Amino acid sequence: MPLQLGLAQGLVERGHDVRVLTEDCLAADVAAAGARFEPLVEAPNRASRTEDLVGDSQARTPLGAFARARDRVVMGPAAAYARDTAAALEREPVDAIACDYMLFGPPIAAERARVPTALLVHNVYIVPERGKPAPGPGFLPRQGLLGRTRDGAVSRVLLALFNRGLPAVNRARAEQGLQPLHHVLEQFDHVERVLVMTSESFDFHGDSHPQHLRYVGSILSDPPWVEDWHSPWQLGDGRPLVIVSLSSTYMAQERVLARVIEGLGRLDVRVLVTSGPAIDPASLPAEANTTVVRSAPHAQLFTEAAAVVTHAGMGTVTRALAAGVPLVCVPMGRDQLDVAARVVHAGAGLRLRPGAKPRAIAAAVERVIHEPGFRAGAQRIGASIRADAAAQLGLTELEALASSHA
Repeated sequence: MPLQLGLAQGLVERGHDVRVLTEDCLAADVAAAGARFEPLVEAPNRASRTEDLVGDSQARTPLGAFARARDRVVMGPAAAYARDTAAALEREPVDAIACDYMLFGPPIAAERARVPTALLVHNVYIVPERGKPAPGPGFLPRQGLLGRTRDGAVSRVLLALFNRGLPAVNRARAEQGLQPLHHVLEQFDHVERVLVMTSESFDFHGDSHPQHLRYVGSILSDPPWVEDWHSPWQLGDGRPLVIVSLSSTYMAQERVLARVIEGLGRLDVRVLVTSGPAIDPASLPAEANTTVVRSAPHAQLFTEAAAVVTHAGMGTVTRALAAGVPLVCVPMGRDQLDVAARVVHAGAGLRLRPGAKPRAIAAAVERVIHEPGFRAGAQRIGASIRADAAAQLGLTELEALASSHA
């Protein structure tokens, strides 16, 4: 949501009227962006950020976690999302719709209403393409027959798992008077634009992209719920600053955070842990060199950081790289393995298992701090990220899309 609300705010600042159909817990964020909030009625709707909508951390296997996301949010409630979107369009027409690419319902209502639509890809472009690593396991690029065989086989499995949710999507399409899809990837053929909200230089690429896909860069500002920051350290404290951020949503990350805090407690560094809205800072262990807060302005603090330890969420990774800070990635699920793979491929950091011991975490942080190649890799990618963010291509694409309907 921070990326997408950043686009909304940019459109408002350019004089456009923006409505945001979303969960009740994001009403204040929508208002802070200057947009008009409209609540979801039939679709899943959290009253609080701490509510775990997907529950993927309760799954026993990665496939189980994937199925929960597919059935509870991405595809299962497609009809409810479509009805909410159709009702919003009936209340007040629009010139364009921009929606998260992982929600299959809103584009169905847009297609029925013949409203130009852009899908917003809030992470790297993980849709399978010939010639790039298969999404999901966090593969690095691999050439030759073995690489193509690996990527083709895993991509087919992933798409088969997604296609299990297709009946729910087609029921939503039938309800809106539309023909069914035969394959999950057809969703991308029924919209005018697919906007990937990251830098093309950071992503992996296949042999070719769809013609209507655009890389438009990221949004580097912090979300509006971030609190003010007051440093607990004395002015002139020369110890390196390490920032730890493991997901603003709940992923049962308490144990990982505890091991990170223990490992970094062994180093001569300053440690700032931002627990996020889902974790009470008081519930985490304390070390003499560590301060734990619920939130802090990453965009400001990353310019002072020597390293960032993260779950490899796209927002944290992007802002760290934009500041030229190397990363230690501890991916725990969702798209995080694939984002971490791109960090490693760029030479901008290291990747650890979520079960990594405190000693291994400390050793990885020491490496990215003291081996200059990691900071050089982060700075190289960071220059592209900053340039793409400044260009604001996402705003330009959405304005053009709306003008095509005027």
